[in-house]
Amino acid sequence: MVAAPLTTSAPVAAPVHPWVAALLGALPAPAGLRPEITLSARAALAAAGLPSRRQDDWRFTDTAPIAAVAPQLLAPEALPELPPVAEGHHRVVLDGRPETLAAIAWPAGIEVLSADETRDALGRCLDPEGKAPDWPVLLQGACDAPVLALRVRGAVSEVLELVSEAGSGPGVLPVRVLLLLEPEARLELLQVHRSSGANLTSALVEADLGAGAELRHGVVANGGSESVLLARLAIRQQPGSRFALATVSRGWGLVRLEPRVVQSEGAAETRLRALQVVDEHQIADTHSRVRFEGPEGRLEQLHKVVADGQGRSVFNGAVVVPRLAQRTDASQLSRSLLLSDRARVDTKPELEIVADDVRCAHGATVSSLQEDELFYLRSRGIGAAEAARLLLRGYCQEILGDFPAGAALWQAPSFSGGPEEIRR
Repeated sequence: MVAAPLTTSAPVAAPVHPWVAALLGALPAPAGLRPEITLSARAALAAAGLPSRRQDDWRFTDTAPIAAVAPQLLAPEALPELPPVAEGHHRVVLDGRPETLAAIAWPAGIEVLSADETRDALGRCLDPEGKAPDWPVLLQGACDAPVLALRVRGAVSEVLELVSEAGSGPGVLPVRVLLLLEPEARLELLQVHRSSGANLTSALVEADLGAGAELRHGVVANGGSESVLLARLAIRQQPGSRFALATVSRGWGLVRLEPRVVQSEGAAETRLRALQVVDEHQIADTHSRVRFEGPEGRLEQLHKVVADGQGRSVFNGAVVVPRLAQRTDASQLSRSLLLSDRARVDTKPELEIVADDVRCAHGATVSSLQEDELFYLRSRGIGAAEAARLLLRGYCQEILGDFPAGAALWQAPSFSGGPEEIRR
C-alpha cells in the first residue's frame, strides 16, 4: 500500500462585497495625516463587507439603503440655499474638501491644531475598551476624510455651527471633527446634517473634555427617503466635566446614531437626550454606550421616538458600571409613541453593573396618543388635528428645548398625516 502525499491548500480569501469593492476602487490614494491607518481601514473594510443581520448590533437594521448608494465619494456641487445664520452663531460648512477648512476664521477661544497635534490625538477617544473598530468607523477611516481639528480654551461666546450638506448628488460624504477642550473650557456646538438625495453621510466626532470642561452638543439631522446618515460620537470626559447631547432626526431612509461616552475617572456628568421621527419605510437606529471608569459619575438619558406609517425605530442603550465605579448615579428611559399600527419600535436598554454601591435605573414605554388627553382638548373647542398637534409638540418639546435658539431656523420635525408641525 502506497500512501498518497499529504497536501494542504492555501486558504481562499472570501470575495469582497461588490459595493465595498467598488467604493475602495473609486477612492484616491491616501493623502491624510496617517496613511498607514487609512490603508489598514481599507483592508479591514474589504474583509468585513457590509454589515449583516447576523451581527447583534445590526440584527434589527435593514442595510439595503447603504447598498443603494453609489459607491463613490460625493462630488462637490452647488449647495442648496441654507437658512440665515442665527445671531450669536458661527457657521462652518463641511463639504469634505481640505481647502474649505484652510480658509476659515475662528471665534475667540478656538484654534486649529497643528498636524502633529492632530496626528497624536486622532483616534484617542475611539477605542477606550480595546475593541476592534466597527463598520461605521472602518468606513470613515477608509474614506480618508480631511479632519477639522480644534482646541478650545476658556468660554467661547458664540455657538459653533457645523453644517454638512450632502444635497441631491450620489455618493459618500465623509465628515470628521476632533475637539480638544482644555480644562474649564466651555463650548456650545450645533451640528447639522442635511440630505435630499440617494447619498450617505459618514460623520465622526471625537471630543476630549479636560477637567471641569463643558460641551453642549446639539445634532439636527434632516434627510430624504433615500438618504443615509451614519454618525458616531466618541467622547472622553475627565473629572468635573459636563457633556450634554441633544439629537433630533427625521426623514432619513436610514439614520444610525452611535454616541459612545467614557468617564475616564468618573466624577463627571453626562446627559443624553434624543428624538427620532420615522414615517413611511424609514429606519432610525440609535446605539449608545456609556462607561464609567471611576466613582461618582452621573448619567441622565432620555430617548424618545415618534413612529408613523411603516417607520421603524431601534434603540440599544448600554450603561457599563465596573467595580471601581462606586456611587455611580445613572438613569435611562426610552419612551416611544406609535401613531400607526404598522410602525415598529425595538428597544433594548442594557445595564452592566459590577459595582455594589450605585443608583442605576432604566425603563421603556411604548404607547399611542392618549384618548383621554385628546378628549380633554376637544371638549374645550380644539379640533382633532390641532389637539393631536399640541400633544405631539408637548411630547417632543422636552428634547427640542435643549437646543440653542438658532436651531429653530432649521427644519423642525413634521408629520405626514397633516400640515401640523411640532414647532412653528
